[in-house]
Amino acid sequence: MTLVEMDRPAPAMAAAPLTRRERVVLANLAEDVTLEQIANRLFVTRNTVKSQVRSVYRKLGVSTRADAVAWARRAGLSATS
Repeated sequence: MTLVEMDRPAPAMAAAPLTRRERVVLANLAEDVTLEQIANRLFVTRNTVKSQVRSVYRKLGVSTRADAVAWARRAGLSATS
């Protein structure tokens, strides 16, 4: 294991627990929809969704939508979590 690998949080565990809304946003990220469409579904602005997505990424230690979705699948999170 390299020093870089030792500094990374384990992929199966979030550094901080996701809020209910963050779990909803994460579930929506798994679908083929835009942030604007997610915002419309959740009755919030696109900027609110962008902020929530950034928070999810930070908590999961990822930097892309694909990585966040993969993390959620490994963690067993579903659209109803």
